Amino acid sequence: MAIVSVADARNHLSTVIARAKSEAVFIERRGQRAAVVVSPEQYERMLEALEDAEDVAAFDEAMAEEGPNIPWAQVKADLGWT
Repeated sequence: MAIVSVADARNHLSTVIARAKSEAVFIERRGQRAAVVVSPEQYERMLEALEDAEDVAAFDEAMAEEGPNIPWAQVKADLGWT
């Protein structure tokens, strides 16, 4: 993880982008984090991980619901798969 000021990021943008290929670069304004630069590959991995976590949470929530179970044969028939 690297930290640079907004002014340094502005003056050395190509260096910030190059560094983001190997690590996240935090950009600070007045000592507070204002932005993060990451590589496109890292961004895609983060999105996929978030989607996976959301899928797991949705599955857990669905499994916790009370009510009758629907047999697989009925689901296939309802979807026209039989």
